[in-house]
Amino acid sequence: MTHVPQEPATLHARHQAVLPSWLSLYYERPLELTHGEGRHVWDAEGNRYLDFFGGILTTMTAHALPEVTKAVSEQAGRILHTSTLYLSRPMVELAERIAALSGIPDARVFFTTSGTEANDTALLLATTHRRSNQILAMRNSYHGRSFSTVGITGNQSWSPTSLSPLQTLYVHGGVRSRGPYAELSDRDFIAACVADLEDMLQQTAGGVAALIAEPVQGVGGFTAPPDGLYAAFREVLARHGILWISDEVQTGWGRTGDHFWGWQAHADNGPPDLLTFAKGIGNGMSVGGVVARAEVMNSLTANSISTFGGSPVTMAAGLANLNHLLEHDLQGNARRVGGLLIERLRAVTAGLGLVREVRGRGLMIGLELVRPGTDEPSPEAASLVLEAARERGLLIGKGGQGGASLRIAPPMSLTVAEAEEGAGLLAEALRTAQGTLAGT
Repeated sequence: MTHVPQEPATLHARHQAVLPSWLSLYYERPLELTHGEGRHVWDAEGNRYLDFFGGILTTMTAHALPEVTKAVSEQAGRILHTSTLYLSRPMVELAERIAALSGIPDARVFFTTSGTEANDTALLLATTHRRSNQILAMRNSYHGRSFSTVGITGNQSWSPTSLSPLQTLYVHGGVRSRGPYAELSDRDFIAACVADLEDMLQQTAGGVAALIAEPVQGVGGFTAPPDGLYAAFREVLARHGILWISDEVQTGWGRTGDHFWGWQAHADNGPPDLLTFAKGIGNGMSVGGVVARAEVMNSLTANSISTFGGSPVTMAAGLANLNHLLEHDLQGNARRVGGLLIERLRAVTAGLGLVREVRGRGLMIGLELVRPGTDEPSPEAASLVLEAARERGLLIGKGGQGGASLRIAPPMSLTVAEAEEGAGLLAEALRTAQGTLAGT
């Protein structure tokens, strides 16, 4: 019997009937994506799209990468699941690779199923090791959707409750071009943020457990501080014995081009104490984890396991994906093609009043949109561009303050021709949105 796909409107109605109202969907007519190959995906109606968002930076190498699908199929044919109560060769092998790549001395790795759970685990380790529930986080940050990670998220759009098991103190520095220090030089910006951190620590009662920070803020709109900020922070943290957690869920594995990890742009004082990862390593499989110095990782005094973290199938996928990424120098490709793409986007957006800033590095690029003629962030403009890009066969994401920034993060195997094509399609979508906003 031949399967006939339902109309998207019918599937959307079923979605609304059984799933939460806060589980938002892109587009006025939501898409059902059915399959993909390389940097392209297809919807249930047969339309083909150039994918510039990769399932929220998760399809890191390519859709339907043969090495990954083969590894998943072969492992699934042997055994699907065992849990961390048994030895697992794929888990040990992937942990060995990640520990060596992390830059953290005497590293230990714990696998989870998501970035949220990875950050949860890092918070558990840091607060246990330091015997404190005080956490420093960055303004405009995002670290997950669990109760504890919502409590350290500095982005109002993604923080549905003020309740938290943690006492969170928010620090300046994650957004370079807005806020009280925006007009300063990079050097003075860093000095002002460090002074703010020093002042905040003087006001706290007891020892702070850790600073958690994304080297490039993901949901925040791909914003970043000047290189060296977190190295300067680290000097202050070290004096107080405070741990540094680098949230590499979106910046890891060479996506920023210049570095394999985002923290390496701030590496004057060595690696972080803890590093969290997820998304891209599994290329769509649910893999997350924490890397930490043995002293920190082994500080838990009670039993802890993961039923699904480190499963044989996801570890096999992660190993195959990591091998492909390293063997094909996708970090170098992100640097080269990403550099071309960001310059092309700056060229095609020059003179467009709704584009305030094009920023980013590697294949992690953000466009901040405003109401033309103002400095006011425009979520409306971002939604218009998203729709216009989709109509032209291009998928992009959004984030930032109120959702006013476009997020561009294609698979890291993106070709020069695809970068040029995507930039052209996005330029058309931006011009269409600006015309709509102007009433033309």
